[in-house]
Amino acid sequence: MTSSLLINGQPADSLIASDRAIQYGDGVFTTIRIKDGELAFWSEHQRRLEQGLARLGIDFHEWDALGACSVKQAIGHSDAVLKILISRGSGGRGYLPPSPAKANWIISLHPMPSHYALWRQQGISLHLSPIQLAKQPLLAGIKHLNRLEQVLIRQHAQRQGWLDALVCDTDGMLVESSVANVFWRIGNTWYTPELSYAGVDGIMRQHLMQILQKRGDSLYQVRCAPSCLAQATQLLLCNSLMGVVPVADFAGRQYSLNGLAQLNKECGFV
Repeated sequence: MTSSLLINGQPADSLIASDRAIQYGDGVFTTIRIKDGELAFWSEHQRRLEQGLARLGIDFHEWDALGACSVKQAIGHSDAVLKILISRGSGGRGYLPPSPAKANWIISLHPMPSHYALWRQQGISLHLSPIQLAKQPLLAGIKHLNRLEQVLIRQHAQRQGWLDALVCDTDGMLVESSVANVFWRIGNTWYTPELSYAGVDGIMRQHLMQILQKRGDSLYQVRCAPSCLAQATQLLLCNSLMGVVPVADFAGRQYSLNGLAQLNKECGFV
């Protein structure tokens, strides 16, 4: 598959240099799994985009056109990735946005990373990144376009030969991995980091929390250091593209993979 690009619904191969997405990272994005020609969790992705735009004060009213175009792009693809980016558009003086602003929306189609299926089956090894996330409650939870921290984290992980790394905030509290949310189980209770200060509130994170709660499992959102994982028997990563990925070992400790295949089925991955 060759990736394709649409800007405001029209074929394009570049974005104008004055767009604030390029100038300042002024916007939000999401990546959606295409499964059998349909967009997985589309309403949830749209809701998160809306929340992010509201947080940044970006007016956007083209949901019908964006939705129709996204659905059309998904047709005929059995397993692929649709990325949606919404920027504030061009204009303004320096950091101050124009008022009113004309938002731009961008859709691109990509192959599904081939290694995710293997990760779901075999699990991965994790390490702790020395790079920490800044605390910013105004941006915490949303998937905004400022991803320099993640770029640095991924570069460092690649230099070390790591598949992925867990990341803390500047207080040393566990937040997420470089590309996914994290859950762990201690006894019969599940935990996931609380995201009031940093991190992305992922679509699969939200869905997995609902599944665990419907099962009747105890689940808590907590702020804790990575040392709390020494007590865990299971550790997993999740996002909307990879599904639920078991962590086989972290910091010299091995974790059980039992039962996580069933969680993947409940999340729509087989």
